[in-house]
Amino acid sequence: MAATVSPGLHGRRRVGTGEAFWQFRRYQQGDDTDQIDWRQSAKGDHVYVRENEWEAAQTVWLWRDAGPSMDWRSDRELPLKRERADLLALALACLLVRGGERVGLMGGPRPLPGRPALEPLALALTRAQPAPPPPVPPAQPLARHARLVVMGDLLSPLEDIQAAVDFHAGHGVRGHLLQILDPAEETLPYDGRVEFQSVAGAAEGERRLLVPRVDALRDAYRERLAAHRTGLAQIARACGWTFSLHRTDTPPQAALLGLWGALSQESMRSAAAHSGVAHMNEGGV
Repeated sequence: MAATVSPGLHGRRRVGTGEAFWQFRRYQQGDDTDQIDWRQSAKGDHVYVRENEWEAAQTVWLWRDAGPSMDWRSDRELPLKRERADLLALALACLLVRGGERVGLMGGPRPLPGRPALEPLALALTRAQPAPPPPVPPAQPLARHARLVVMGDLLSPLEDIQAAVDFHAGHGVRGHLLQILDPAEETLPYDGRVEFQSVAGAAEGERRLLVPRVDALRDAYRERLAAHRTGLAQIARACGWTFSLHRTDTPPQAALLGLWGALSQESMRSAAAHSGVAHMNEGGV
């Protein structure tokens, strides 16, 4: 899937050490003669130097919800929410590695540069959990200026998600929240008398809820879900993070492109801040 997305590098749009060509400009006194591009200079009456775009490896941490609520789908033709989260995490890691970034999995292998980071990350994603993990990223200090991508259904109470985001944002970490939902969780398409069964494990106590007329609750359910999603977007925005939604009945490439775009834009903002240059395009995903 990563091969279908043009990776490129996280462009910082400023001159610096890197392999990606940015522009030619006229030679100025004090320039290193090794920068002169003789082929370009031979085309006219002026001497030109070649400038590359600044590139710097950053650390990107991935966290995906591996709890029991992610092991669900409303139709056998659809992937489990956890399967989609794992796929997106590994595909995003592939893109980041190609872009020269260091990638790690919270609760898994430490960040590594290059392709050696991918195999231990893939193994960690598929490893069985000895106990249900927390439904929000743990309060694990990460390096300042690192980035964190959070993937899950994000259906936990907003105050729990707020606390997790505030912790990492307070340590100088920028991030992105990706909510992954099954289409039935958005639309509640059932009619009539329906019994719902919790996804909690036996240790947590299985619960059942019998609803005589599900269609009578549909509007209220959708309103509550919309309010929850608005709360997620507000939590992200208040901390300078970004937020997006992905449904498992849509192509994963669209979600991957959204994540890639959010991280690339964050790289540009970070570079501008470090160089003291205000970046004019502060839109989020």
